[in-house]
Amino acid sequence: MTQQAQIIQGSIVAIVTPMFEDGSVDWKGLEKLVEWHIQQGTNSIVAVGTTGEASTLSMAEHTQVIKEVIRVANKRIPVIAGTGANSTHEAIELTKEAKELGADAALLVTPYYNKPTQEGLFQHYKAIAEAVDLPQILYNVPGRTGVDLLNETVIRLADIPQIVGIKDATGDVARGQELLEGLDGKHMIVYSGDDATAYQLMGCGAKGNISVTANVAPKEMSQVCEAALAGDQVKAESLNLQVANLHNILFCESNPIPVKWALHEMGLIGTGIRLPLTPLAEQYRTSLREALTTAGVIK
Repeated sequence: MTQQAQIIQGSIVAIVTPMFEDGSVDWKGLEKLVEWHIQQGTNSIVAVGTTGEASTLSMAEHTQVIKEVIRVANKRIPVIAGTGANSTHEAIELTKEAKELGADAALLVTPYYNKPTQEGLFQHYKAIAEAVDLPQILYNVPGRTGVDLLNETVIRLADIPQIVGIKDATGDVARGQELLEGLDGKHMIVYSGDDATAYQLMGCGAKGNISVTANVAPKEMSQVCEAALAGDQVKAESLNLQVANLHNILFCESNPIPVKWALHEMGLIGTGIRLPLTPLAEQYRTSLREALTTAGVIK
């Protein structure tokens, strides 16, 4: 197990990229969010993941967001850079940039839309690992990408030294447990990428949760992860109940639409979001506001 992988555990927020109404990045807002997460007990930050609107940021903005999060975090907590792409060449370039900027690790989503085979996925990740000397975390989210990185392919990839972890966002705990068993004795760490089932997967041996809910309830999610990692499933389940409604309502429309609206409602960011994403539909706003109140994050 690498030193970096040992450090990156617990509640890992997939942070939003705050924007003004015109869609430009709110750099002061981003700085404020990073500081807030550190104060609230978030254990690590993913910059420019799906929740950070990586798909609509320019390459220059992508790099700048990573740079800014690293600057503000100032080594107080690890920063993971989202550097995935559906082009292997582009993923390598982004991962090289992240390394130069000082990221602790890279998070690499499976190539989307072009639907590679399992061998294609293996070769894609192998090429990035061989090209960039930086700890790399695979990211499997078939519901969004249209491609599923199968457990047997992950187990093959676990033999590559730079590949230190996987974010499993399938939400299938039984499948996650099989993966953990298949990785027994290998250096790869499993992280949950599904807030609703994260404490259960950690109970099976996963080491953290790369979270959307942590954007709005960082303290609460940190406590859930702490209990789960300590092996106290009863406490973890009880703490999770407090934020369970958020896990569901934050996906009432495509992420990060609901979570950005929630953060604006909390007074933490402006209203900006980039097309083709649009502000949260009126019909969901009351339910989301109620879930934030139930979780204790607004009054």
